[in-house]
Amino acid sequence: MTDLTIRQARLVLTMDDAGAELADCDIQISGGMITAIGPDLPPKGEVMEGRQLLITPGLVNTHHHLYQTLTRAVPGGQDALLFGWLKTLYPIWSRFGPEEMRVSALTGLAELALSGCTLTSDHLYLFPNGSRLDDTIDAARDIGLRFHPTRGSMSIGESAGGLPPDSLVEREADILEDCIRVIDAHHDASEGAMVRVGVAPCSPFSVGRDLMREAAILARDKGVMLHTHLAENDEDIAYSQEKFGCRPGQYAENLGWTGDDVWHAHCVKLDGAEIDLFAKSRTGVAHCPCSNCRLGSGIAPIRAMRDAGVKVGLGVDGSASNDAGNLVSEARMAMLLQRVVHGADKMSAREALWIATRGGAEVLGRYDCGQIAVGKRADLALWDMATIEAAGNWDPAALLLGGPTRVRHLIVEGRQVVRDGHLTTIDLAQTIKAQNRLALRLMS
Repeated sequence: MTDLTIRQARLVLTMDDAGAELADCDIQISGGMITAIGPDLPPKGEVMEGRQLLITPGLVNTHHHLYQTLTRAVPGGQDALLFGWLKTLYPIWSRFGPEEMRVSALTGLAELALSGCTLTSDHLYLFPNGSRLDDTIDAARDIGLRFHPTRGSMSIGESAGGLPPDSLVEREADILEDCIRVIDAHHDASEGAMVRVGVAPCSPFSVGRDLMREAAILARDKGVMLHTHLAENDEDIAYSQEKFGCRPGQYAENLGWTGDDVWHAHCVKLDGAEIDLFAKSRTGVAHCPCSNCRLGSGIAPIRAMRDAGVKVGLGVDGSASNDAGNLVSEARMAMLLQRVVHGADKMSAREALWIATRGGAEVLGRYDCGQIAVGKRADLALWDMATIEAAGNWDPAALLLGGPTRVRHLIVEGRQVVRDGHLTTIDLAQTIKAQNRLALRLMS
């Protein structure tokens, strides 16, 4: 791992506690960490010129289904609501195997990296034909992104009143056993870890109460985080009230699914009491604005959550319900939607970018990431503000209003994963070729 000095960056948005924005600033990196920040630092190691670059912390993606990059824009699901969309795609996903999981993960991770993401979670909740969570972990190691995969699951099939087909559900005992296997094999609790594992039953309509309770007990025994979908749309609320006699937030609380070690995806339909519950319990939320728009789920009450003190990060969600994985574009959408609901002065470009960086890191419990400060991990997104998208921009910090949507360089744990707009770690052309080959096979 080589040392690196970035010289005279046009602007560094630190996202530190003081909200410092540093012009004409140098950054030094050594051993995967930021070791010095300031003007006119003595060069150390490789030197990178930063005169036209905006530097932000690497963006953090708190919710994804990487395998879904193989099923973008499937005709039968293009105009469907959530439950109908799932019914369309379940039969296709049931044909996946280890190769589909690995290649789709490589594709999704590459797209994230090029959009400035240095740390991503993933929620893999189906394992057909010998697939394992290990397939996606291997892909993340090849790409070089910091990874927080979650071992998802579905245990209630159609024959038992659930949504997924019986062929995609597992026995609860097998689910818990494999959670233990994956955690023991891959989870790294140390600071600077490149892989941390979470436990993530898919949703209240695809697993039972017992699995939710046992998953929470297991996760806390192992010291890992918990993740699931919650309150995504009106159908979700109706299901919870019919089956459980309460709203989703209360259901989560009853089963031990609130706390600083829990984050829920979507939460579009949380009411005021649920928002207060999440704020008091320090439960996190993965906000997925593009997917919520794509599926017509609604606009999550992010302004209310932020004002109440709820931890909020961003997620691109699965590429079959987005149908993209560009995280900086997701941040822009988050900003715009809150403005639509509340007014142009209710979500600034800086706040949305904070949510996309430090906010996401806090949701994932990664307090060693998400900000540019001495002693934090060297995860940086470097944006070229001399591109056509930024031409005429008076304020580089307003990246989400006028700036590029792909990085010039991306640094993860001090290593350059993207250099001059190109991935350094994999052959992207070959990955795209493999992805399209597998997609054609699924179409036939």
